[in-house]
Amino acid sequence: MKDVVVMDGDIYLLSLRKNTEGQKKADHEISDNESNPELHTSRNTKSLTSENNRVMMEKHTQKQTDMANQLRNLIASQNKISEKNSQKQASEKKEEALSDISLSRSHIIQPGDIVTVNLPGEEGFNNDFLIDRNGTLSLPEVGQVSLGGMSLEAAEKHIYQALSSVYLGLDKLSVLVKERRLLVTVLGFVETPGQVEMPDTGNVQTAISLAGGLKDGAQLNKLQLQRGDKIIEFNFKKYLDTGDAVMIPPLKSLDTIFVPSSPDLSSVYGQAGTDSASGIDPTEDRTAIRVFGEVIRPGSFAFVEGMTIIDALLRAGGVTRYSSVEQIRVIDDGEPILFNLKSYLDIGDLGQLPILKEGATVFVPKQVDAVNGGGRTVYVMGQVQKPGAFETGEKVSFLDVLANAGGPNRYADNSMVRILRADGNVIRFNLQEYAEGGDAKLPRVLPGDAIFIPQKSTLVDDSWLKIPTNTSVRIIGAVQKPGRYLWSEGINFMDMLSHAGGPNAKADIARVRIVSTGDNGKAISREFNLQHFIERGGNWNSLPKLSGGVTVIFPELPEDPSDNKAQWIRLSSEQAIYIMGAVVTPGRYAFSDEMGVLDILSAAQGPTEESDLTNIRIIHRNGLAPRVSRLNLVEYFETGDETLLPHVSNGDSIFIPSRNRSWVQKKSYETIRVLGSVKTTGRYDFSSDMTILDILAQAGGPTNTALVEKIIIVNTVADKNQAYTFDLVEFMKDPDLDKLPVLRAGDTIFIPDVKNTKWAYFMDIVRDAVGIVSIFALAK
Repeated sequence: MKDVVVMDGDIYLLSLRKNTEGQKKADHEISDNESNPELHTSRNTKSLTSENNRVMMEKHTQKQTDMANQLRNLIASQNKISEKNSQKQASEKKEEALSDISLSRSHIIQPGDIVTVNLPGEEGFNNDFLIDRNGTLSLPEVGQVSLGGMSLEAAEKHIYQALSSVYLGLDKLSVLVKERRLLVTVLGFVETPGQVEMPDTGNVQTAISLAGGLKDGAQLNKLQLQRGDKIIEFNFKKYLDTGDAVMIPPLKSLDTIFVPSSPDLSSVYGQAGTDSASGIDPTEDRTAIRVFGEVIRPGSFAFVEGMTIIDALLRAGGVTRYSSVEQIRVIDDGEPILFNLKSYLDIGDLGQLPILKEGATVFVPKQVDAVNGGGRTVYVMGQVQKPGAFETGEKVSFLDVLANAGGPNRYADNSMVRILRADGNVIRFNLQEYAEGGDAKLPRVLPGDAIFIPQKSTLVDDSWLKIPTNTSVRIIGAVQKPGRYLWSEGINFMDMLSHAGGPNAKADIARVRIVSTGDNGKAISREFNLQHFIERGGNWNSLPKLSGGVTVIFPELPEDPSDNKAQWIRLSSEQAIYIMGAVVTPGRYAFSDEMGVLDILSAAQGPTEESDLTNIRIIHRNGLAPRVSRLNLVEYFETGDETLLPHVSNGDSIFIPSRNRSWVQKKSYETIRVLGSVKTTGRYDFSSDMTILDILAQAGGPTNTALVEKIIIVNTVADKNQAYTFDLVEFMKDPDLDKLPVLRAGDTIFIPDVKNTKWAYFMDIVRDAVGIVSIFALAK
């Protein structure tokens, strides 16, 4: 078995080689015996041995041959199994490919997808195209094609239909979705807010990473997903803690992720609040937990689900040494609760712990001795710097007690101060009005009274009621934060605009209106071009002067008037350009002095295919009398001469005629008339670079009976008509362009017919006479 190798052929050949050598040796021995008889007897035994060896060798060779055949059969069987497995794998891969193609064909195209449009042999195709936010892609020659919401199969048919008017051989057109991507906008506290492109397998974390990541101070437990009019709030921090993908919503194209700032930041980015450890503005977060009284750091703190009063006290740094831990007050959901911290610490009963809700208030009173007769204690609580109990006397006033409490903080609603009498009566006091010199009088403070200063309300912001009209400026319209703002000397126009957050994206800053009150109560309106001031600069003294009672109006830019005719009323004729005729979207468009004819044509999405760009009319209506100017846009594109473009201004109208308009709509002095023996007589447009050959070709050329040797041309020069002939046959023999007649708009070209000549009339008479003679001859 040592001679057995893997290759079956080798085994068989080796065996034959050994067998042949043995046979030769045996034959040689027999030959020696016959030639030498003396050795026959001695070699007789050897001959028998050789024969036995030969027989054994043949058996051995047959055995090896059988083993080789078995090995061949085994290898052939394994090859068949391997071939079957390969065929099965190929079939499975083919089925998977067909399944992928079926899924791809049924894929609904959405903004962000990368689509490949293949059209062999056409430049500009066989490339990748991005589906934009509007669900459209831009194709060569045909422009924007809307595919949003279509399946891939329907999109391919739609593209085929759009290209069929421009291209031939569209049977090889193919459309594939190369990559499915999402267009997501990430706003708020991220490094680079804006729109990001991401794979369709991405999630909220992917979008935030593409936006540069989170900024320090982002509030992760209150992220928002805005999808259309729907807002979904989710806890991104819990997702980061657990890795549970169910905690974050799946994304779709055109979603907006908003990352709010943490309440630990004040109104100025990066500066922590100083009034409390948390810095939360309770006027901005109605869900905050307020803790005040005898605690280390009184203030408002972010609400967390399942938060107890112990958690709230720990957030506030714990209670002070003067706190009355047995009389802690909790106002939760409008119901006051008394909590004994000492009893809880002695027993450890978790059932005693009140579970706080959003907006709960915790007050830790100061521990004082029992009030005996003659005790003069006044309690100050609410939005003050140091709430607590203070000793009073006969000459101690309301302002003295309030000063000892540190005065109201920035969250205090000074117009709604309450004095709670010991006998149960409640006295209202407007500290704001008193501080501004109003008629309000300081209330008298008695022992046992409680002064309560509530916080500002955020549900109904009535703070503007506290600002008189003559000391405020109203900023309305397209600004970030319209409203009434306190005004004082030294505050200029830019200061007030910055306070209002600046204009928004829809603001028409070129037409800001400042409305003030003049004599006899009449309104005086002025217009200010803020865009001109920003782009070209100017003297700061040219900014509008503001004063108390002034109203600043930022109008919005008009929406596309071609899509919404109801918006036209927002765009006056003095601010618009009219464009009509053979354009894609005729209508009224907003116009500024920096824009020209090409800008307006672009706004109307350009001329149509049938537009006559050589005869554009501009009607100027801003002068003493209407005036019409002509524009040959084809000549402008050929020469690039900017002087050919007329100046347009607000109120003007642009009309682009159609080449297919009726001949009755064309002026006779703008056309050339072609009569006589031509394929198609009529009136044809004429330009200075055209010749009689162009006109005849446009008319279909002369007929077979046309007398082209005597073409008659009638033109008008100095109000006088004159005619001359042109020999087309002679010109064809010697084609000298200088010999072509000069044509002008308004000329008439007549090509006579051979049938109408005198010779034709004579030949008709001869033919008639010959016919009569023939009849008489036949009669005889």
